[in-house]
Amino acid sequence: MLFLVRHAKAGDRLHNAKQDFVRPLTRNGWRQAEALIDPLVSAGAAAPLLASPFLRCLQTLEPLANKLATTVSADERLREAQPFRPVVELMSELPDGAVLCSHGDVIPDVMGALQRRGCAIVGEPQWRKASVWVVERNDAGDFVTASAWPPPD
Repeated sequence: MLFLVRHAKAGDRLHNAKQDFVRPLTRNGWRQAEALIDPLVSAGAAAPLLASPFLRCLQTLEPLANKLATTVSADERLREAQPFRPVVELMSELPDGAVLCSHGDVIPDVMGALQRRGCAIVGEPQWRKASVWVVERNDAGDFVTASAWPPPD
């Protein structure tokens, strides 16, 4: 299985794109990031940890990386306003347990693409900040089911 995380709370969007790129997590966002550690580790999260190069995505996985004694790598395919196809291809290449962090415009597109390819969505979708999609594959590597965890309280 793979984990696709929407970045944690980062406050209001900034008007300047360059500034928005470095918008950090808020205090509540850091709490959300910390609260993701135990459920992800219990469910089998492992390296690699990949995130959009936007600071808020990198920071969302930082506490998990510390727990797993690894690092978070930035991946351009996970940044805002990117097409879904490269993300789906990336997910196909990753080992079980990999964790990806992206944005609220990318994740719904990716999940829609997986569903069109036969992946069953189980339960209610979650799109809020710090929500997690758990995507399971079969032995052939096909995405077969996906379910979402709501954001931590």
